[in-house]
Amino acid sequence: MFELFTENMLSPVFLFFLLGLFAAFTKSDLTFPKGLSEALSIYLLIAIGLKGGIELSHYSVSEMIRPAAGTLLLGTLIPIGIFIFLLRVLKLEIENAAALSASYGSVSIITYGAAAAFLEKNSVFYEGYMSAMVVLLESPAILISVFLYKLSQKETHSHSTGVLGIVPESSALLDHKVLRESLFGKSILLLTGSLLIGLILGERAVPAVKPLFIDLYSSVLILFILNMGVITGKRLPEALKSGGKLLLFGIVVPAILGVLGTGVGTISGLSIGGAALMGVLAGSASYIAAPAAIKTAVPEANPSLYLGLALGITFPFNLLFGIPLYYEAAKWLSTGY
Repeated sequence: MFELFTENMLSPVFLFFLLGLFAAFTKSDLTFPKGLSEALSIYLLIAIGLKGGIELSHYSVSEMIRPAAGTLLLGTLIPIGIFIFLLRVLKLEIENAAALSASYGSVSIITYGAAAAFLEKNSVFYEGYMSAMVVLLESPAILISVFLYKLSQKETHSHSTGVLGIVPESSALLDHKVLRESLFGKSILLLTGSLLIGLILGERAVPAVKPLFIDLYSSVLILFILNMGVITGKRLPEALKSGGKLLLFGIVVPAILGVLGTGVGTISGLSIGGAALMGVLAGSASYIAAPAAIKTAVPEANPSLYLGLALGITFPFNLLFGIPLYYEAAKWLSTGY
């Protein structure tokens, strides 16, 4: 596993993140114009949605309905549970709780790729459509987290208290303004809209989208991560002041969620390899799609928290320990040993 850890730590994405951190630590004048930063976020949301939609178009509904239902269940329950836990137990601010629930409710695409390589190296079968589950897990977590953020803001202003740390009046749950902002904010709209377009068009979309949204994706991602590295480095001292509880959160919570995900995968009828990948989906944290959405939808959130924990703590933990843990859990759940 050390070889896998080293290989992923030497990836261009991670190294450019470190470059951004270095620039911040050395107080370099490296900065990204606000317009460019926004454009990179929009690009990533569209690219991830399109690629996921095209992948989904390759399979029939009957093949995917149970695993898709399990994925959507995880994508719904995880962000709600994390949001409540961070507010009630760790007493985190609403905006940072929403950002972390979005990140940890979503998935790390690079961690998923490393897990798939791990299974292939060990000749473990997994269902080909599991890559489509990556995108299915992104939208619900972001949507729910933004909705909870807007709802909690509203109820905080009205000084109500209850299950989320704030108990809404029944009418607030149906507030059309909250629903509209959560469902049709530009981040959610771009991600889910692009997914649907890719699904509807399938392979017919490839000639038009491949040059920009597929071929250039990795390069644009590097620019986005470089910018996130700079932002994180400037705010990292604030994250370190938060204490050991959040650092422990970045390890313990993904491990628990990952094992839970393998259980959902097993119940959904997935193979051992597929269930292990479901565990990776549940146990990893997004530092691409979710930050791109959160940066726009919840600008008050601190990137040093949600990026620092997801990329600096949870990502290496999963590469070193999480992937084999989820695989062993899937084997045990499937065979009993």
